[in-house]
Parts: sequence; structure tokens; C-alpha cells
Amino acid sequence: MKTRRDVFQAVADPTRRAIIMLLTVGTLTPNAIAEHFNTSRQAVSKHLQILSECEIVKQEQQGREIHYELNAEKMEEIEKWLEQFKQLLAQRFDQLDNVLEQLKLNRK
Repeated sequence: MKTRRDVFQAVADPTRRAIIMLLTVGTLTPNAIAEHFNTSRQAVSKHLQILSECEIVKQEQQGREIHYELNAEKMEEIEKWLEQFKQLLAQRFDQLDNVLEQLKLNRK
């Protein structure tokens, strides 16, 4: 399946983030996922479709049921992309710490 949606738009929705968290435990059917939300089964299916289109979740047919599972490889891609910003923020906080330390030394 070709990625048709932006992964960051998909994870921007709180319901989809909650679905991702549910799937960290293991595979679930749409009905099992829907039980955790105060919404219709169709709304959950739409969220699952969006998550599938951007490859965050994978679906597997088991008999008459579809089971969804988290796509760890796609989550690792997202994590690698975010890691750049974590490092940048860490550098900026280190710089801020240095400035604050200098200010403390100058006050003495």
C-alpha cells in the first residue's frame, strides 16, 4: 500500500494517538478498539483507515475478522525524525544552562 497521508497529520489526532497506544499492547480487532472509545465503530474504522494509509498500523485478515497491529518500522522512522529535534533542543538547553551559570558567577 502506498502512503497516501502525512504521518504527522495522522498522529496529530488524539483518538488516533490513543489507538496507537492501545496497539502497543498487541493486535486488536476494530470492535475491540471501538470498545475503548465513546464513538461509533464506523468512526474508529475511519481512524484505522487513516493510520493504515500512512502505514502506522498493519492489518491482517484472520478468518472473518481483521486484526490491526502497530507497524514498528514506521514508528522507528518517526522516532528517528523526531530525534533530530530532541538533540537540537538539548543543545539549546545546554547553552541556556551555560548562560545562567555565567549570570550567577557575574552576580557574585
